[in-house]
Amino acid sequence: MTTPHPDSSTASRPDDASPAASPTTHPWRRYVALGDSFTEGIGDPVAEKPGYHRGWADRVAEELARLTPDDERFAYANLAVRGKLLDQIAADQIDPALELQPDLVSICAGGNDILRRADPDEVAVRLDTAVERLSASGATILLFNATDVKETPVLGRIRGKVAIYNENVRTIAARHDCLVPDMWSLKVLSRPEMWAEDRLHFSPTGHHTIAAMVLETLNVEHDLEPFVPKPLPPRNWRHARAEDVVWARTHLVPWVIRRIKGVSSGDGRSAKRPDAAPLFGADMPHGSDYNEG
Repeated sequence: MTTPHPDSSTASRPDDASPAASPTTHPWRRYVALGDSFTEGIGDPVAEKPGYHRGWADRVAEELARLTPDDERFAYANLAVRGKLLDQIAADQIDPALELQPDLVSICAGGNDILRRADPDEVAVRLDTAVERLSASGATILLFNATDVKETPVLGRIRGKVAIYNENVRTIAARHDCLVPDMWSLKVLSRPEMWAEDRLHFSPTGHHTIAAMVLETLNVEHDLEPFVPKPLPPRNWRHARAEDVVWARTHLVPWVIRRIKGVSSGDGRSAKRPDAAPLFGADMPHGSDYNEG
């Protein structure tokens, strides 16, 4: 996990916004999250809000809100929509994000492009343009690399492209003074418990683990307990084969069909939190407020 040096990345923060300013608080008051299903929180559904997924970004916002002084207001918006490609995120989310005047922005984009066999160098050029637009606002920028997909059954085949893209992300971050939550180095994410049933998105445990890593990257103290994995139960090849068959029928085949038809799981969906609002209380969206698409 990467924790920034107190003197690093100061050009992209407000004058008093050093992440090491205080061990019990933080300098941010308006956080906007951009991206695709990863940032929307898919794999971490909330039973009380049908169609709403919590995810790592909500969990980060909850901790930032908890550590905001009582006499100040913390606002959070999440513009991410599942299935979106980098160009769609740049076109649909950056201007609305800037209009909200955030002092903290996270963006994770390009993963769906790489999954669809795009050139990681070409995708990085477009990501650089998007990050340049965001960094001009003066906000602190969190720019994500990708997790190591070596042990994942669907994504492992593109590990080389992911590694190239991650190096490009670090170059972009250095150019624009961004902080990079180091997903690749968080090796615990390779464990089965970290992944949702579809094996494409993170589980609630995975999102929780990522949220803790993001807060540590910001050098913000938090109450998220680390995940201590239990040993995996023994499983013979018959059980493994049966699970693979069910997974392929339930998740892999529908995903392939969507790719063939050129449709996205995010078509017709809107952002789950389009406005920067307090995380707790009446302004928190409910299931009936969320566009099911």
